[in-house]
Amino acid sequence: MKALEGLRVIDLTQAMAAPFCTMNLADLGADVIKVEPPGEGEPTRRGSITRHGESATFLTINRGKRGLTADLKRPEGVELVRRLARTADVFVQNYRPGVAGRLGVGYEDLAAVNPRLVYCAISGFGATGPYAARGGYDLIAQGMSGILSVTGDEDGTPLKAGVPLSDLAAGLFGVYGILVALEYRERTGQGQLVDTSLLEAALALTVWESTEYWATGKAPRPLGSAHRLSAPYQALRASDGWFTVGTNSDRLFEALCRALERPELPRDPRFADRVARLANRRALIPELERTTRGAPRARWLARLEREGVPSGPINSYAEALADPHALARGMVVDLVHATAGPIKALGVPVKLSDTPGAVDRPAPRLGQDTAAILTELGYSAEEQRALRDRGIV
Repeated sequence: MKALEGLRVIDLTQAMAAPFCTMNLADLGADVIKVEPPGEGEPTRRGSITRHGESATFLTINRGKRGLTADLKRPEGVELVRRLARTADVFVQNYRPGVAGRLGVGYEDLAAVNPRLVYCAISGFGATGPYAARGGYDLIAQGMSGILSVTGDEDGTPLKAGVPLSDLAAGLFGVYGILVALEYRERTGQGQLVDTSLLEAALALTVWESTEYWATGKAPRPLGSAHRLSAPYQALRASDGWFTVGTNSDRLFEALCRALERPELPRDPRFADRVARLANRRALIPELERTTRGAPRARWLARLEREGVPSGPINSYAEALADPHALARGMVVDLVHATAGPIKALGVPVKLSDTPGAVDRPAPRLGQDTAAILTELGYSAEEQRALRDRGIV
């Protein structure tokens, strides 16, 4: 049994943040029903990276879900979703604020038919405030939150994170909010609205940098891979690539110097303690790389591990996804999709001892489960045929 078995989630989502939210719920056992418009489905189905005509992005973030089509621009489609909402525990959408209400599937509409419903809205800027009506994208949120201002090399141009950080964080905060609201419902019987956004998710991740600004009055600046309070705590260059070290204490710095066979460095006044090393980081790193550039990273990583220094390679995705530890932890799984064929997917990152999640079902084909879901909702065969004939489903 999975932890969220028995929980029904209605998914009116597209793009990245909100589908990632419902994907995580599906991985842990929720019955996630993805509702899409008839015809072409949601836009992510038409991604630029495809496998046998199927969008790789869609396959990735819609695994484990069932597929239902419904035309929400027509009353019968709205009634179908409302009927579904009566049977559901959670509803997730990522329209711009106000759009769901105009379609007749806003929080007030669905709470009226199911007061126990936990309704999650994920948008660019949230349901209130001066920017609420704006469209939001990951890049915009990273920029407005300050993340771009501290990403990249010193004195370089602003760089975004290499993954869609705000999208993914908003999805995870959506999961967090949903689970908290479900726990409250267990005690009170009452559902509620969960409202989060890309901007708030990105801001929440700046807890360290925001605190630094409030404490010092100075806005943090980009430092490449370096740490703001420790040195060396960053990437170092080897003869065949890069590796990272985390030496946030005098003891670990001494161990690093033993691994590099540079015992004189801890005796240098510029590097004698943590404060001195941080102040002289621009001198310290070239001094270390004068040694590390002379041998491949595998040699340094082996020596660092023997000395107990936290370290690791900077992997390409080919290397990261073939790493024996990632494989041992079940972070790469194999699936078979009806049209895309054999595909790989990332595994569940949270391991539960008694009710583990699993990636065991690929993303649905468009409307794949429409007939089964309509039957569950009590639509007769004749009613279903009429809905299909009129293009409602």
